[in-house]
Amino acid sequence: MNHPITRMAPTHAPMGQFPVENGELVIGGIPLTRLAARVGQTPFYAYDRSLLRRRVADLRATLPTSVKLHYAMKANPMPALVCQMASLVDGIDVASGGELKVALDAGADPREISFAGPGKQTGELRQAVAAGVLINVESFREVAELAKIGRETGCPARVAVRVNPDFELKSSGMKMGGGPRQFGVDAEQVPELLAEIGRAGLTFEGFHLFAGSQNLKAESIVEAQCKSYELALRLAQSAPSPIRFLNLGGGFGIPYFPGEHRLSLAPIGSNLVTISERASRDLPGAALVIELGRYLVGEAGIYVARIIDRKHSRDHTFLITDGGLHHHLSASGNFGQVIRKNYPIAIGNRMTPEKKQTVSVVGPLCTPLDLLADRMELAAAEPGDLVVVFQSGAYGFTASPMAFLGHPDCLEVMV
Repeated sequence: MNHPITRMAPTHAPMGQFPVENGELVIGGIPLTRLAARVGQTPFYAYDRSLLRRRVADLRATLPTSVKLHYAMKANPMPALVCQMASLVDGIDVASGGELKVALDAGADPREISFAGPGKQTGELRQAVAAGVLINVESFREVAELAKIGRETGCPARVAVRVNPDFELKSSGMKMGGGPRQFGVDAEQVPELLAEIGRAGLTFEGFHLFAGSQNLKAESIVEAQCKSYELALRLAQSAPSPIRFLNLGGGFGIPYFPGEHRLSLAPIGSNLVTISERASRDLPGAALVIELGRYLVGEAGIYVARIIDRKHSRDHTFLITDGGLHHHLSASGNFGQVIRKNYPIAIGNRMTPEKKQTVSVVGPLCTPLDLLADRMELAAAEPGDLVVVFQSGAYGFTASPMAFLGHPDCLEVMV
């Protein structure tokens, strides 16, 4: 007798990074309701220091010691968090003059700060030269600007070339290399740019390659790193001086949506051991760098909003909160994804519920796009309860339209 096959709907990867005590989520050793009282308001973001330390330690245990670990602070530039990260990693990667100031204020070593971005303004370049940081050149204009700044200040600019490779990171959430891109210099144009750097008298140090981000397939990251290394070797033949710095990018992803699985670090670590051994022979004296943002901080953060109303509409229940799209754009679907998917969400003060309900969680904004959870099974909740959005440590607060519709801002805290 044939039985019908039951297909289970995909579920979120377990969110076990935060413990649960007495039915409440615990962040940084503090029960959620107590933390909300300490913060003094909802909504807020909270980042757990111990999880930041644990993630870096796990990476250190997997990656070869010869590979430097950099934090890409665009993922989360909160000053207190950057201070924490500066004490844990080998360097900081910034994407603006404003981020450069935060990194310097956090105590990061200027020699281990790199500055990338396709539209660096003259004032920002002057800041970077004066600070002595490494500038990832992304156009011929930047070479001319830096040469002029060097002549005016008497400080030769330290530069690496950001390369737009002739390949992309397969299966990445966001492709930043391969094909026409605003980022970096096309690989085929790099030899000409290197000659210009030499003529301009800039202090050339190496290459920066970043093929894509948010990738959960180790084999894709391994392939991109191998291709990046081979490309750097070819380009080094045209370099005006020996390679001292090779940033192989990052791309390490974290699971957000149902059906996604955590990235396996072991194959990446093994591959980097091989690349490091080769580099010791091919590029003696060159520092290999992995640049990570989301992977370092994304899972250490939560977004917390309070339920202010419970509304029934035609056999469906909506939990209306005091936060939403304006604070956490990505969790809402980025102003209307073609196929919207739910972030992992829980009622943070009801983590061991006796009863569950299928509900939608929405914010207070006057738009149907203000949606944090669409028809999710959650603990039965009432006004006053706290909704928690996991995986919120990266691209949350500063990546959201806080001024949209004039609602109050939220806060950020480190615990």
